[in-house]
Amino acid sequence: MGRVSEQTRISTRIGSIAESATLAVDAKAKALKAEGRPVIGFGAGEPDFPTPDYIVQAAVEACSDPVNHRYSPAGGLPALKAAIVAKTRRDSGYAVEPADVLVTNGGKQAVYNTFAALLDPGDEVILPTPYWTTYPEAIRLAGGVPVEVFAGADAEPGAYLVGVEQLEAARTEKTKALLFCSPSNPTGAVYPTEQVEAIGRWALEHGIWVVTDEIYEHLLYDGAQAPSMPVVVPELADTCVVLNGVAKTYAMTGWRVGWMIGPKDVIKAATNLQSHATSNVANVSQRAAIAALEGSLDAVEEMKVAFDRRRRLMVDMLNEIDGVECPVPQGAFYAYPSVEGVLGRTIRGRTPQTSVELAALILEEVEVAVVPGEAFGPSGYLRLSYALGDDDLKEGVGRIQALLAEAR
Repeated sequence: MGRVSEQTRISTRIGSIAESATLAVDAKAKALKAEGRPVIGFGAGEPDFPTPDYIVQAAVEACSDPVNHRYSPAGGLPALKAAIVAKTRRDSGYAVEPADVLVTNGGKQAVYNTFAALLDPGDEVILPTPYWTTYPEAIRLAGGVPVEVFAGADAEPGAYLVGVEQLEAARTEKTKALLFCSPSNPTGAVYPTEQVEAIGRWALEHGIWVVTDEIYEHLLYDGAQAPSMPVVVPELADTCVVLNGVAKTYAMTGWRVGWMIGPKDVIKAATNLQSHATSNVANVSQRAAIAALEGSLDAVEEMKVAFDRRRRLMVDMLNEIDGVECPVPQGAFYAYPSVEGVLGRTIRGRTPQTSVELAALILEEVEVAVVPGEAFGPSGYLRLSYALGDDDLKEGVGRIQALLAEAR
């Protein structure tokens, strides 16, 4: 038998996928901690709170019910779809029907299903940058081409917010969709209502689909609001897909329940895809999600108090560092400081030129794990999650302060 060459063992399509940088940083930090190293990790994008007891109890009870031991509809349990419909009207004021909903294995599958359903080879998707690391990979896997539109810490009308003029400059005859995320991962930026409307009307005018990720909808601070785009621009509903899930609001990242809401033909196509890819989401997780959505939002309100306290502390500490500029995030649980003023300076005999090199130096010298900006777009930035305990946050950012104070 002939040998398969190294070049052809893995398909070009799959071989071109980059590892999730955020998960890689988190895994490395956890591995070092398992070795007994005093590593503090700011990489994980998940709440540091347990899933509320009433949700866990619903799952325990579901485990004992034989109905949950069998296959269920690929598109989601009818009871969960109904709960998503009610939650969407309650929280967003957006009226949808069960046939507009597909329950997915976490938010990532919702992202991929959406682009797989919408894109043909060569279709372009405008991607406001910095972006969540999964977006461009899902677009490419679906045959699309991500077109990055960057807004930095000093952008107008606000830090990390892209404007309609930038979007228009990126539009071509191949533009099929816009990815919109507010509150943003990785920056915590939140688009004001008037800008959400302006972007939605621009997309409507040019026949561009909008894929809007609302997973952080309840994690807002300083009076910020994050309206759902198809509510602000109702005419957009027929060319808009809303992505969401229980992971961030209810501290359920490991339960893997997300969903997409969109026009019936898109949902039907995505459901067909999912029926061959994974079939139904685990029934026990779906039962837990029903309990979450039908319960109160008290748990997220408690988390927000802690996140808000940590947010202000982290931003204040980062802005005390010479060469670091950290805008105040209004949503999610991330800070996204610019470290361009640190790059090119010598620290303990090393001169980092990129944020990848700076992140590696921070991990190796003071055992603090952060995610470099290259995971989300251009170099020159770091992402730090403040979804960790107050003491670890102070200690970790304090180590970074002490290290970068040595920059010459």
